Amino acid sequence: MNGVRYTPPMLTYPRVGLTVKSDLDSKDTAVRTIVKILKGCGAHVCADHSRVSDIPGSKGMETFTCMDDIDLLIVMGGDGTILRAVRELENFSVPILCINRGGVGFLSELDMHEAAEFLPRFLKGHGVIEERSVLRVRATRGKKKLYEGFVLNEAVISQGSIARLMDLRTTVNGEELTTFRADGLILSTPTGSTAYTLAAGGPIVHPAMSAIILTPINPHTFSQKPIVIPGGHTVDVDVLAKPNKFSDVEVSLTLDGQTYVALQRDDTIEAHINKHTVKFLRRDKETFYGTLRKKLKWGERPED
Repeated sequence: MNGVRYTPPMLTYPRVGLTVKSDLDSKDTAVRTIVKILKGCGAHVCADHSRVSDIPGSKGMETFTCMDDIDLLIVMGGDGTILRAVRELENFSVPILCINRGGVGFLSELDMHEAAEFLPRFLKGHGVIEERSVLRVRATRGKKKLYEGFVLNEAVISQGSIARLMDLRTTVNGEELTTFRADGLILSTPTGSTAYTLAAGGPIVHPAMSAIILTPINPHTFSQKPIVIPGGHTVDVDVLAKPNKFSDVEVSLTLDGQTYVALQRDDTIEAHINKHTVKFLRRDKETFYGTLRKKLKWGERPED
């Protein structure tokens, strides 16, 4: 080319990983579009093979086996896909950029029609990192570990198909708080305060705060209200389900509405804010308050 050597652009995020909602509409077209934009910027693109192997556009695409292989993770889907991606994170230093192809997309940063304009800017470092707390949850039965992992939104202890009150003895840093007598209990991060916790009557907590929100589900007594615990504290919940004629009633622990763990009497759930935060790549455009107005439609007047 007339002796002129091509120099690839300097990118802040040269290695990009891509994961996609499993049942994404028009998945092949969407993936091809995003990959074309990324490669056009000079980025090296690799995919989450388990989520894109069923589409023609993934043939020949390199895959990543761990987070150390990439500098940025792009998630295509809705909030559920983002929650799954966070639970699968192995390296919390890798930022996440979310392209909405789901519903409300409270955690998403871009819509598909904005990708061509904003992806090149993000790859070159024109963006801000927003850090969100994650909850580390551990469920045990005596000395046996039932589950250990992370949630971005919430961990929910609840009953099964038969609606009956349950007793959940709750301590904070080893000090007894109360025994919640309710249909269940939600242990939420500030990010999750706009999800199930909000529907259950809990407060909205700014995501910049490090906190755990405890929200009883339909408590038996009016005095048991949601409470916000400092993020540096550890919450332990003991299941005190009493044997009765409904002894086959299931008690469960649900993580971010996607992972289910069966519980029984005397099981313990421990939760605390993880020392590492999740990093989301954002454009410096909207504040959390603006997001509330947009996503929850605050400030809109009812139609006449």
